[in-house]
Amino acid sequence: MSSRVVLCYPVTDACVARIAAAAGDYEVINAGQERIDEYLPTADIFIGHAKVPVDWDRVLAAGRLRWIQSSAAGLDHCLVPGVIDSEIVVSSASGLFAPQVAEQTFALLFGLLRRIRRFVHATGDRDFTRQPTDDLRGKTVGIVGLGGNGRFIARMLAPWDVRMVATDHFPETCPDEVERLLPPDGLAELLPECDIVILTLPLNAATLGLFDEAMIARMKPSSYLINVARGAVVVERALVAALDSGHLAGAGLDVTEVEPLSPDSSLWDRINVLITPHVGAQSARRVTDTTDLVCENLSRFQRGLTPWNVVDKRLGFPHPSVVWKPTTR
Repeated sequence: MSSRVVLCYPVTDACVARIAAAAGDYEVINAGQERIDEYLPTADIFIGHAKVPVDWDRVLAAGRLRWIQSSAAGLDHCLVPGVIDSEIVVSSASGLFAPQVAEQTFALLFGLLRRIRRFVHATGDRDFTRQPTDDLRGKTVGIVGLGGNGRFIARMLAPWDVRMVATDHFPETCPDEVERLLPPDGLAELLPECDIVILTLPLNAATLGLFDEAMIARMKPSSYLINVARGAVVVERALVAALDSGHLAGAGLDVTEVEPLSPDSSLWDRINVLITPHVGAQSARRVTDTTDLVCENLSRFQRGLTPWNVVDKRLGFPHPSVVWKPTTR
């Protein structure tokens, strides 16, 4: 049987042709979500993001898979225990959609600060009454998880006259925009300083439910929480309680603990909560940009070089020094 690349992201025919050219002698199968569980055990290289259940035990038992190139930054879809313990190389799309995630962050943040939801309601009532708003300038912003997305957000925030602090697994790589970068265990120390907390960390065993009642209680009274990471990092009932008590001034959520968010969730009706349906990484260029990274990494793989964005499978993300930086955007 020939060596095989199996794809599972929304590629066009032109993208498949580009990937086939970069893959050399590898057969390329565009499985899509409908056929990924069938074809993944036959893959030597898997490229994409399976959003349907996959029998990873069957994949591992087949013994063929050598490399996973995710089309997403988050790897909770493929970093099952068997993959973590195997010799399979895993690389992510970390940082690839950082501009889009940063734009989504700003949309949620300014929507909360400038009370856009309240004014939208007033528009429906043809009510031209002024209401209080808040400012970004002069705030202390905490970024939790200063990876590719977090660093890009910091770059975009820098001109807004804010103070930035952050946590990350690699605190020795502090960018100029950030005043203080602490390891993850420094989170509780930073939270009381922050007027705004932005979550950009991965979902793994250490971050699941990280923002529970105790952690949210550490946040500064009347601060804002923005989550553009993974919904399960935040315990919804704890968030609701903090909003009810007034401890938090508002929340901007591109992700929720359970997706889709239940129609019965009280988060929907709150004037100080903005919700978007996990669209932070959406982009008109998403497929093209993903394919650029895929082809670059296939070329490196063919030449015996380490692909960009190879992750520490125990952490679920790459070191900043190995994140791909495309020459054009």
